[in-house]
Amino acid sequence: MSDLLERLRGRGWRLTAQRRVVAEVLDGEHVHYTADEVHALAAARLPEISRATVYNTLGELVSLGEVTEVSTDGRAKRYDPNAHHAHQHLICGRCGTIRDVHPSGDPLADLPAEERFGFAVSEVEVTYRGLCPDCAAA
Repeated sequence: MSDLLERLRGRGWRLTAQRRVVAEVLDGEHVHYTADEVHALAAARLPEISRATVYNTLGELVSLGEVTEVSTDGRAKRYDPNAHHAHQHLICGRCGTIRDVHPSGDPLADLPAEERFGFAVSEVEVTYRGLCPDCAAA
């Protein structure tokens, strides 16, 4: 069983066939699918699943804090099930491929006190951008 399914089951979230297939699609390393990609992959497993069900399920998962939305430069939102493990993203500026990265160090510690302007900073988002190997070779 996937980490996401285990977390949802532990919360007592009702796992209908539709919800289960969406959670199964989101299982894996470096998963950052758009809602349409989730729907296509889910429909391959459960042909009767509707686009609305997928969108509603993704919205619920985001509201629960079990999946995070990743927005990149005006592209479609992507859904990241790695919500409980601190990480940053590496994004290809051409094709939009996203990879989870785990840099060493604490990015919050890198922000000097005088650059915090009195803010009580609670979280940091760092995004690395470049070209993936396929796009760099093209």
